[in-house]
Amino acid sequence: MSRTRSVASSALGVNRRSVLAATAAVSVSAGVGYALRPTDSRAATSASGAEAAGAPVAQSRTAPAAPLAPYTRGTTLATVAAPRTNSGFRRLGNGPGWRRGVRNELAAAKTGRAGRRTTLAAFVQLTDLHLIDAQHPMRLEYMRATDVHAWRPHEALTVHGAVSLVERVNALRGAPVTGAPLHFAMTTGDNTDNNARTELEWFLTVMSGGRITPNSGDPRRYEGVQNSGLKQYWQPDTALRDTDKQYGFPQLEGFLAAAVRELNSPGLNLPWYSTVGNHDSLPLGCYGLGDSWLAEYAIGGKKLMSLSASEAKKLQDSIKNGKDPMGTAFRDLLKAHVRDMRSVTPDEKRAPYTAADYLKAHLDPAYRGVGPVGHGYSSANVDAGTQYYSFRIADDVIGISLDTTDPGGHYNGSLGTAQLKWLDKTLRDNKDSYAVVFSHHTSTSMTNTRPDPARPGEKRHNGQEVVALLGSHANVLAWVNGHIHRNAITPHSAPGGRSFWEISTASHVDYPQLARVIELADNKDGTVSIFTTCIESSAPHRTDFSDLSQTGLAALYRELSYNAPGARTDLAGEVRDRNAELLLKKG
Repeated sequence: MSRTRSVASSALGVNRRSVLAATAAVSVSAGVGYALRPTDSRAATSASGAEAAGAPVAQSRTAPAAPLAPYTRGTTLATVAAPRTNSGFRRLGNGPGWRRGVRNELAAAKTGRAGRRTTLAAFVQLTDLHLIDAQHPMRLEYMRATDVHAWRPHEALTVHGAVSLVERVNALRGAPVTGAPLHFAMTTGDNTDNNARTELEWFLTVMSGGRITPNSGDPRRYEGVQNSGLKQYWQPDTALRDTDKQYGFPQLEGFLAAAVRELNSPGLNLPWYSTVGNHDSLPLGCYGLGDSWLAEYAIGGKKLMSLSASEAKKLQDSIKNGKDPMGTAFRDLLKAHVRDMRSVTPDEKRAPYTAADYLKAHLDPAYRGVGPVGHGYSSANVDAGTQYYSFRIADDVIGISLDTTDPGGHYNGSLGTAQLKWLDKTLRDNKDSYAVVFSHHTSTSMTNTRPDPARPGEKRHNGQEVVALLGSHANVLAWVNGHIHRNAITPHSAPGGRSFWEISTASHVDYPQLARVIELADNKDGTVSIFTTCIESSAPHRTDFSDLSQTGLAALYRELSYNAPGARTDLAGEVRDRNAELLLKKG
């Protein structure tokens, strides 16, 4: 039976009155988190045993007798999408795979380790899916007037790309190096793009399975910048000579109708966990919740689609420099351009959601999928107003999911004192287990320490303080994150020989659209190896412009992202940041 539900009957149900009331609430990123038992992940407050029993977590599994690995098929070790032409609109095809390198900055590689090692855990990281409601009035497409990459021609296909990534994960034979079964998948934030309830519903359905109609506003047709007739944007269905067609973008009659057509996600066949990012917590990923006019605008019937280059530059600088954390100047800009706006169909499902809404939606049985209930979150998180937790990955490994978003606004992150103390205590209480820490922000992007409006007296802590804390615990193996949309693997060493690896993975909205398989192995020689293997979606590399099926659109999503004007070419990172064996001394 289809898992599609009436929005009015789910945790994402909304009406105009509740939208405006919700904007007075502020996301709280500190408070009571989770305590840990070997068999479950549960709150440190009053979560009942019955609740814990209903929330199964990833358990240690024994690899099958017949080895599945090492293998390369379905990974970037075998092949990676690559251009078949060198100019114009570059069509993609099968390119050579990326080799695996050994990184020994933190420990020497000892011979014979492959024959001795045993697997500790294996899992998949997905990050920065950025599921986009491409017709949402709050979107900043008009900033393309000053920055050509401020709007992406492929944004209407984010759901198709995410479903194809789920299909790839489901098709993996197990861990590519060790052959161990995959324990779980973790998303490390920016699951949605604009803190919109439409996007949250799509994300949860992509991950857990069901039918999705990636459309909002008029249920019969698309109504956004891509059929606006504005040359600033790719107009795929018409022969209009727009800016992108001058770069060689094709005319694809029927593209927009196909993009908003219903599609199906099988849902992950693994337990999956969720980590929150700034785009999940803040409208546009940078503005604090609280302005009722902006909330009304989000669900209303007007949309600004063009802006002068000078005003667009001023807005971009304001966002970059954090000059308008609560969106006051942004609201005033929109008000000044009301007469320039175009009419669209109002839709209350486009409303912003609060931290409590996010948690309750994860706990909704409609989105349980393979589990666990809440995907890491529990009712104790709802009660405490927190979005961080710990969970048991395997017998000897714990996972810790942090909330690095700063509710005070701006896209970079930090941690409040209460969460930092909780992290320290969780690591101390589980000193006999290895630990993998998950967050959205990287250590270098945790530079935003403005106060949390809900806790104005609480100090915020930057990434270097988190690095120092993690380096003080011998059991930390890795800090896994996203946010920067680029593959980067960084060694961190601390006094006393303690060290860990920071593993940052590229997004799935910007090319090369990757996820990672991460394997932890004890080499039985005083070292641990962490294997990272990048994967693409299951969509074929070669596209066919006449194929507007679900799979064809997922392939086109990748090709359009590769050709997007202004797209960066360095997001895959160096060879050493992709497929690697990362060595560590055992603590």
